[in-house]
Amino acid sequence: MATEIEHKFLIVNDEWREQIIRSVEYRQGYLSNNKSASVRIRIAGDIANINVKGMTVGLQRPEYEYPIPLADANEMLDQLCLRPMIEKIRHFVEYGGKIWEIDEFSGDNAGLIVAEIELESVDEAFDIPGWAGDDVSGIERYYNVALVQYPYAQWSTEERCPG
Repeated sequence: MATEIEHKFLIVNDEWREQIIRSVEYRQGYLSNNKSASVRIRIAGDIANINVKGMTVGLQRPEYEYPIPLADANEMLDQLCLRPMIEKIRHFVEYGGKIWEIDEFSGDNAGLIVAEIELESVDEAFDIPGWAGDDVSGIERYYNVALVQYPYAQWSTEERCPG
């Protein structure tokens, strides 16, 4: 079984922008979202995948991802996926010997910027950069699948703060 182990942090300043090594535009949507798993279609640049991810809240959850034809992905995103779509630019930043993925959302989630780091084990040590603020890994509203149901544009000021 494939497993994803990641921490997700809010961004507190723009210092990370100076460290970007590459950026990719993402467009993604969800075909299904239930209590056990979500099924996502994602186009990253010119690469398309279908992804099945367990709904466990926290640092570790099952994840499976497979390539699909780009034309099929576009059709599914346009015709079958829940709305709103997740639109973002993923910036890749190297820090502390790790690659951090910083998602800068647009569309209905404009204004939200989060950083993620994937780990090999739950107890793996890593350095946290100065531009990474609160760890929101276990807060469901920051999950992409949750942003489809309740976009960032609809959050109150209190909800935009972790906890």
